[in-house]
Amino acid sequence: MALRDILRFPDSRLRQRSLDVAEVDDDLRQLVSDMAETMVAANGAGLAAIQVGAPLRLFIVDSGVSGGPEEAPPRVFINPEIVEISQESQTGDEGCLSFPGIYVPVKRGMRAKVRAMDLDGNTFELEGEALLARALQHETDHLNGRLLIDQVGPVKREIIKRKLRKDLEAEREEDVDDKSGAASAG
Repeated sequence: MALRDILRFPDSRLRQRSLDVAEVDDDLRQLVSDMAETMVAANGAGLAAIQVGAPLRLFIVDSGVSGGPEEAPPRVFINPEIVEISQESQTGDEGCLSFPGIYVPVKRGMRAKVRAMDLDGNTFELEGEALLARALQHETDHLNGRLLIDQVGPVKREIIKRKLRKDLEAEREEDVDDKSGAASAG
């Protein structure tokens, strides 16, 4: 297993529409394993393959969020499609690993049903409500190039962009300080 870098907005790859997974093979299993380690390390509830630079129709959702035991591996969704979203809605703060530190209120269906394949190539359907429904819709959005920032109006969008630029500049300054400190420490 290996940690992968999570793409952050405004990386243009996040807008890429993901391609269907042709076959479940060892490379795909390795990607899922890496994604699971990356999601856990980042304290995420879900992660789409495109967020780690793999434009495949694949996402994972934390086992506890998907109704399984907390210690179990994340639930895998290969070539998922939403087959139903309830008319009843929920609005709640939503975050995204590609938008670190950003939370915005997003209106989503209270329930969602997804059809997908698992790592054994078996097709299944899963219906979720509340947080699971939100995660299924959010991760499916990623596969279609739709991002958290698309869920807000133009003023909030600019505020988010400014905050992310400021955070990135601060990180770059820290990196420069770390490198110059390491160089002089020898």
